[in-house]
Amino acid sequence: MSEVWITIVVLALVSAVIRASGPVLLGGREMPGAARGVIALVAPALLAALVVVETLAAPEGGAFELDARIAGVGAAAAMLALRRSALPAVAAAAIVTAALRAIS
Repeated sequence: MSEVWITIVVLALVSAVIRASGPVLLGGREMPGAARGVIALVAPALLAALVVVETLAAPEGGAFELDARIAGVGAAAAMLALRRSALPAVAAAAIVTAALRAIS
C-alpha cells in the first residue's frame, strides 16, 4: 500500500474517532449552553477564514496579494450587508471581479 493510501486510511480513522467521541463522552446528556454556542460559531468562522485565505493568497503560494478578487468579495459583502439574498451577492461579486479583470 502506498504512503498516500496509508495517510487516507489513518485520516479516515482519526476522523471517525473524533466524530464518535462526542456522543460517547456526552452519553445522552444535554450539551452545556456555552459549548453549543461555540460549536454553532465554528463553521462560519472556518468558512470565513477559508474565503480570506483563498481570496488573498498568491497563485504561486507566496505572500498575500490584492487584486480584483478583493473587490468582488467586497461587492458580495456589501450586497449581503444590504440584506440581499446569496444569489445577487454572488452575481455582484462575479460582475465586479470580471469587470476589473477586463479593464486591467
